[in-house]
Amino acid sequence: MNAVWIVDDDRSIRWVLEKSLARENIAFRSFSSATEALAVLDANGAPPQVLISDIHMPGDSGLVLLQRVKERHPNLPVIIMTAYSDLDSAVSAFQGGAFEYLPKPFDVDQALDLLQRALKEATPQDGAEVESSTVPEILGHAASMQEVFRAIGRLSQSSATVMINGESGTGKELVARALHRHSPRKDGPFIAINTAAIPRDLLESELFGHERGAFTGAAAQRRGRFEQAEGGTLFLDEIGDMPAELQTRLLRVLSDGHFYRVGGHTPVKANVRVIAATHQHLEQRVRDGLFREDLFHRLDVIRLRLPPLRERREDIPLLAKHFLAHSSQELNVESKRLTEAALKRLQAFDFPGNVRQLENLCHWLTVMAPGQTVDVADLPVEMREHTPGTSGHHAAGGDWLSSLNSEVDRLIASSPGEVFDRLNREFEKNLILRALANTGGRRVEAAQLLGIGRNTITRKIQELGIDAGRGDD
Repeated sequence: MNAVWIVDDDRSIRWVLEKSLARENIAFRSFSSATEALAVLDANGAPPQVLISDIHMPGDSGLVLLQRVKERHPNLPVIIMTAYSDLDSAVSAFQGGAFEYLPKPFDVDQALDLLQRALKEATPQDGAEVESSTVPEILGHAASMQEVFRAIGRLSQSSATVMINGESGTGKELVARALHRHSPRKDGPFIAINTAAIPRDLLESELFGHERGAFTGAAAQRRGRFEQAEGGTLFLDEIGDMPAELQTRLLRVLSDGHFYRVGGHTPVKANVRVIAATHQHLEQRVRDGLFREDLFHRLDVIRLRLPPLRERREDIPLLAKHFLAHSSQELNVESKRLTEAALKRLQAFDFPGNVRQLENLCHWLTVMAPGQTVDVADLPVEMREHTPGTSGHHAAGGDWLSSLNSEVDRLIASSPGEVFDRLNREFEKNLILRALANTGGRRVEAAQLLGIGRNTITRKIQELGIDAGRGDD
């Protein structure tokens, strides 16, 4: 029996995966189309242990293949590959019962780890109707964004309360809308409210509504956001700024499932999914007595962290191209194109306003840049004069921390349970090798540079299998 079936119309992708599996003595069989794979499955009925398929192919797509395979073999792990790292591909794959999805271009070791993990376990998942969309809601190749996509996919059959953490401009409302659109409540309303933008004395009425005559000016009954969101999703942005008295009322709604309008005496039932968001460190606000701990735990059922743009710099070209195209469409002009030098300058910039700032920049360039090709000289002055490594987040090794974050995200996705040991070994090995390089291989001096003892460095050299030469002092 062939343990792994590879389905991809790209011969080079098939070749890479075949060589990797052969090195590990894992049996495989390759197909250039979904139709070909389904024909073999129909002919002998013997499925593979794992199937890995591209999503976009001539003829039947990988999602069609996934659906057909899952109808016959619901426990068979299917890994979906896609060169289009957008949210809808991820959600469609998970709703169809995929074991995991792998964005192209992928790291070969990561793909192999994923295949080996799939071979070890098969998770039964129910098939679901796939919602299609031609417009990607959220774009990103970065590992941290892939984790966000995966989380939205996994939550697509859930109505659990979600807390979204992220700096201003990272796209928290966009993610909340995606969670709603890919949820069982998608046919209900999506209502958003920024609790920090509404005056304290109006916020209670805004959330819960009021009865006629409840206060001066209340000439008629008014439905609040909770009632407007009935059967759907209520998005509470900047929840950390909610006044204490309203935190108590919100907790009661989440606990009891009903509320009272301001000035009302009849309970109103609340059939609403709440998604909250904040840029603040809520645990610290709880410790400081500014946020109710019981409310925090009610809201913090599932937490999603949105990375700032400086942690996903590899996504800047993709996002910029998308925003420039969108702006040109809005203004009915030809789309501008960024030169490689301009893109590199943007990737070196920290974007304190995150994705929103990049979107605004692209709109500005569409209007203000004189030619169709945008070079460094056409960028705003703060970006032209920006020197990489001088700003707060990017200075003093921000790059290696960003790279470390990406590697942690990748390993969490591909090798759960091994992350700490693997990264610790690599970290210690590199420290010792760099110190030995600086001392010509002399261990005592290298240990002194690192601030560890001679016995420690000797033991680590043996444990980590470092070829330290004959550098003993």
